Amino acid sequence: MACSDNSAHNAVKDYYGKVLSSTSDLKTSACSSRSAPHPLVCRIIKTIPSAVNDKFYGCGNPIPLGIEGKDVLDLGSGSGRDCYVAAALVGPQGLVTGVDMTDEQLQTARENIDAFGTTLGYTPNLKFVTGYIEELKAAGISDSSADICISNCVVNLSPNKPKVFTSVFNALRTGGELHFSDMYADRPVPASLLKHQSLHGEGLSGALHTREFERIVTTIGFAQPRVLAITQVDVYDPQLKELVGDIKYYSITYRLFKVRESAESAGYVTYLGTIAGHEDKYVLDVDNTFEKGVRVSVSGSTGSVLSDSWLAPFFNIEKPGSPQDKAADISSAETLMKATTGCSANVCR
Repeated sequence: MACSDNSAHNAVKDYYGKVLSSTSDLKTSACSSRSAPHPLVCRIIKTIPSAVNDKFYGCGNPIPLGIEGKDVLDLGSGSGRDCYVAAALVGPQGLVTGVDMTDEQLQTARENIDAFGTTLGYTPNLKFVTGYIEELKAAGISDSSADICISNCVVNLSPNKPKVFTSVFNALRTGGELHFSDMYADRPVPASLLKHQSLHGEGLSGALHTREFERIVTTIGFAQPRVLAITQVDVYDPQLKELVGDIKYYSITYRLFKVRESAESAGYVTYLGTIAGHEDKYVLDVDNTFEKGVRVSVSGSTGSVLSDSWLAPFFNIEKPGSPQDKAADISSAETLMKATTGCSANVCR
């Protein structure tokens, strides 16, 4: 790994392992600008040991429901909160693996597993490994070993984001999904800002412009990115605010599916209502919500995702004999940014 990459990793280790002691030490709203998690997730969070919750530094809710029995991988798992939630959702037949490079965070994650197992009533298939998210194979993560990959405000900290997304693409099984929240900017961020420890640690200097993100992931082979949630991030610290100037930051939850998009997948779908917690409707992204039992037409892109991904068992798929692709039904993050102001409450009540 290059020296510059090592320097960036060491800076992040110091920031999250030594500078920050709890969420209250952060200098932006990135970890408090999220919409509230689903009630099922909130109930699980309340059962997680406080030591794990207190050191949670995420910026979204990147855990889909309906993942019972699935193999889940968490990039930059930190204190392990999202892994603990995922472990409860996948149940005793699933597996959750967290990857992190910060020893202090990994210690917190590992030493609370037994206590959480007592709460669950079974020992969860939950483990935490030391490694870099750019080098998943070196951390012991095999190719085509994960159904779902999650990540929460971590990719922006990486010095080599294309390598991260390539590594994830390889780790996912065909039909798998990277379901993750991260920080993004409404314009390219000057490279000079990378040298500032707090800007980098808070995810501001490393935030990708959304256009660049979309270019990277589609080039690698992911289907067109889908926005599930977006909120604007406020910078509290006066010094940091002056440094970033007019740049606006957003917390965005994206869904990236490892499927091949095809116009021939255009057709009709009916949501079966079989995902616990989404019995009445299923929100695929900001543009596509499916009511239980209602037959609707979808584009080739959406049809590909619903028929060829891990979501397929939850939908009845009808493909027409002669493909007639409807207009694209995916909004760009850039368009959504212009319509987004303020932050949403994120607490579990």
